[in-house]
Amino acid sequence: MSLRNVAIIAHVDHGKTTLVDQLFRQSGTFRENQRVEERAMDSNDLEKERGITILAKPTSIEWRNHRINIVDTPGHADFGAEVERILSMVDGVILLVDAAEGPMPQTKFVTGKALGLGLKPIVVVNKIDRSDARATEVLDEVFDLFVTLDANDEQLDFPVLYASGRNGYAGVSEDVREGDLVPLFEKIVSHVPAPDLDEDGAFAMLATLLDRDPFLGRILTGRVESGRLEVGMPIKALDVFGKQVETGRATKIFSYEGLDRVPVLHAKAGDIVAIAGLTVATVSNTLCDPTVSVPVHAQPIDPPTLSMSFAVNDSPYAGREGDKVQSRVIRDRLEREAETNVAIRLTESAEKDAFEVAGRGELQLGVLIENMRREGFELSISRPRVLFKGEGANREEPYETVVIDVDEEFSGTVVEKMAARKGEMTDMRPSGAGKTRITFSAPSRGLIGYHGEFLSDTRGTGIMNRLFEKYGPYKGPISGRQNGVLISMEQGEAVPYALNALEERGVLFINPGEKLYEGMIIGENAKPQDLEVNPLKSKQLTNFRSTGKDDAVRLTPPRKMTLEQAIAYIQDDELVEVTPQSVRLRKRYLDPNQRKRASRSGN
Repeated sequence: MSLRNVAIIAHVDHGKTTLVDQLFRQSGTFRENQRVEERAMDSNDLEKERGITILAKPTSIEWRNHRINIVDTPGHADFGAEVERILSMVDGVILLVDAAEGPMPQTKFVTGKALGLGLKPIVVVNKIDRSDARATEVLDEVFDLFVTLDANDEQLDFPVLYASGRNGYAGVSEDVREGDLVPLFEKIVSHVPAPDLDEDGAFAMLATLLDRDPFLGRILTGRVESGRLEVGMPIKALDVFGKQVETGRATKIFSYEGLDRVPVLHAKAGDIVAIAGLTVATVSNTLCDPTVSVPVHAQPIDPPTLSMSFAVNDSPYAGREGDKVQSRVIRDRLEREAETNVAIRLTESAEKDAFEVAGRGELQLGVLIENMRREGFELSISRPRVLFKGEGANREEPYETVVIDVDEEFSGTVVEKMAARKGEMTDMRPSGAGKTRITFSAPSRGLIGYHGEFLSDTRGTGIMNRLFEKYGPYKGPISGRQNGVLISMEQGEAVPYALNALEERGVLFINPGEKLYEGMIIGENAKPQDLEVNPLKSKQLTNFRSTGKDDAVRLTPPRKMTLEQAIAYIQDDELVEVTPQSVRLRKRYLDPNQRKRASRSGN
């Protein structure tokens, strides 16, 4: 049986996970009557809720005496580290592009990595049945993208298929509206080369994914680069510099069949397998025969650009909703995350019971926090800070390429807001259907907290995509939030009468009856300064009835923030309290006297 290893690359929501579902069905991996969830590859709860792929996952299908290993990769820039590692395991890529949206920033990022490795792409223009499909223009955009990324002549001579992943058909003409995915299977087999590796050499494999099993311990996944591996064979792990990390035995070897990991007795060069038996080895280590001394080359990974402080929750309500509140437990969990996710870096903070967690972006760190709160953790999270390089006049900061698709009527507002955040417009062009595509180069620092404002400015119709671009000159101060906040002076339950009186002061974040404490942020002030208020004040009772009727208080619905919105909203002197049931905003120092002292000392 011949072997093909291929990765599917696409931007968020361009349909790759749905296409893999159809490949499963049409290859017979799923039985006709088998009940399978839609987007079966998105197995993580957060992936299902957000409709995005976060974790890279290998799978395998058999079609006409060919074994095709397929890796479904993340499409969001924050999870780019997953993509980079995966590309070292495959011999070809399927580049999936939406027939209306065309190639997007993440498409550029991942495609650049793939072309740099010499992989030859198959271009699939997906969602060809969309009413606003513009297949010819999209194909021209893909070609222009390849030229920009310095693709060689062989890579520029790419095969093209037109498909609808949801309806399960593909063809060579953009007029195709029925059929099956046989043309795609045939193209994978004919265009993607079989692994050209040394089966007779000593065993060596680069670990690209790390998983944990409660019974087997660490499970390391990768592609066997040379030789053969049998169950029980002695192996060792080398780091990227060739230094020995540990020695052990391959106690279990797993291959992939559909969505399942199945035990096998041996693996040979080209196979994508998972190995159990080592206790220290991690991602980017080379697992190999004891005689091997040179590690397999590992792709360098772009550095983290953003950091947040994860601290113990010290609010008056700490420990009431979660069962994992101690700094030791938080440290263990963050160390496990940093071990399996190479894009995350963990350091001890100067503050008491706090840890600095650096990552690729707000979404990646937001996903980590959301996973932790679901596991029962309580945390205090600081405002995101960008990671600078150098000191003084030589200081450099991370920049991002920002591509915005927006209705023409909102383009002026977006350009004005991005300019205020030190973003420089590099391109502006109509993208059809009354929309404009605007490209900016902007410091990451200026983009923190902008997404929510952007959605408000464009009435929810705008689409923003961000991609790490470079480290460049420090752009100087950028103005932050314009409004102050309303801070509770008391601890207890919010009273409707008091909230009604506070509505004229600004926008509230809380409902009547919500538990509050001193120093907690309950709303946004209409003015620039912070204001301490009493949301527990009750109506004074008298012996006289008022001449008017005592109407029930009618309050405007509060502005409720998601976890990411809350993290982006806060200032440097504020924190987000995260528990399994609540997301609360608070001042770093709950006591007003402490706050005054801290502001005078500049902390």
